[in-house]
Amino acid sequence: MCDNNSAIMLSKNPVFHGRNKHIDVRFHFLRDLSKEGVVELEHCGTYDQVADIMTKLVKQEIFELMRSKLGMCDVDMFDDAGK
Repeated sequence: MCDNNSAIMLSKNPVFHGRNKHIDVRFHFLRDLSKEGVVELEHCGTYDQVADIMTKLVKQEIFELMRSKLGMCDVDMFDDAGK
């Protein structure tokens, strides 16, 4: 899954020009796998991209939603007895 539509489009139609000449070799590996049908890149929107809470500053509501999708909870939910 990828949250970058431009990366998905480049994997399907590799157009080369000055703006993308410095793309990492790892991208070319994924492009080749996509071309061979081994993988299919799929857009993953903000509300489904759980890794964002580890790498980006997100609004509290999005953070809480992603945290629950990761199976995590707020430690303040438990009282001192550990219930």
